Amino acid sequence: MKSDFSTPAAPLRGLGGPLRSSEPVRAAPAPSAAVVLLEEAADLLVVHLDFGAALQTCERALANLDAGTSLEVKCSLCIVGIQALAEMNRWREVLSWVLQYYQVPEKLPPKVLELCVLLYSKMQEPGAVLEVVSAWLQDPDNQDLPEYRALAELHLQRVLLPLGCLSEAEELVVGSAGFSEEQRLDVLQAISKARQRQKHQCLGSEEAQKLNQEGSFSHKFLSLLMLLRRLWDSTVSHFFSLPFKKSLLAALILCLLVVRFDPERG
Repeated sequence: MKSDFSTPAAPLRGLGGPLRSSEPVRAAPAPSAAVVLLEEAADLLVVHLDFGAALQTCERALANLDAGTSLEVKCSLCIVGIQALAEMNRWREVLSWVLQYYQVPEKLPPKVLELCVLLYSKMQEPGAVLEVVSAWLQDPDNQDLPEYRALAELHLQRVLLPLGCLSEAEELVVGSAGFSEEQRLDVLQAISKARQRQKHQCLGSEEAQKLNQEGSFSHKFLSLLMLLRRLWDSTVSHFFSLPFKKSLLAALILCLLVVRFDPERG
């Protein structure tokens, strides 16, 4: 996957015309150490499927970046590293891994952030990137980037709506200038539908809780009836062995208990 840096340069055309054979040919600048390591890491990842070595190569390059290294090279190293971590089923480490090279969420490149959102969303843990993406979107410097709208839409669809963060979603779409009026209306309609689903789910949960409470009461009442039945059987069995006044008093007490716990009379 290495790029061919030995390709001869095409003849330069301009005011002076093509180069003459006697003129020295300018050699292409040698690739930086970071670019060489990036190519090596990509080769290890895609060709050799050595994900651990690819990750180590990216980390070695990122740890020794010089001031002249382009932001694109750094971003590409992080993307290769993210893919290597995912291939090794270490995707939970991705966010903390990239943040160690950018320190704060607001400085993450859009491509890296997009990859993180897609990864954690696919693994059904969108909450892991909620605060990071929110911080990135709120940064004024990022709001002028051409990728801002796409990331805002991705955040809505893959993070906020699945998590039920409807107020945050509404604030984002209303307060962001990155959405057209048509897009804003579509998103607000989706938020409204999600609110209705939440309301129905809440009502269903309350009804289920009420049914459970009623079932619990019925169970307790049946237990009480069984207890009264045993008391009644015991009273009947000893009725003839008790003096008349005592048996009459026991029967009266039993009737009072039945009346007391009868729900139709309560």
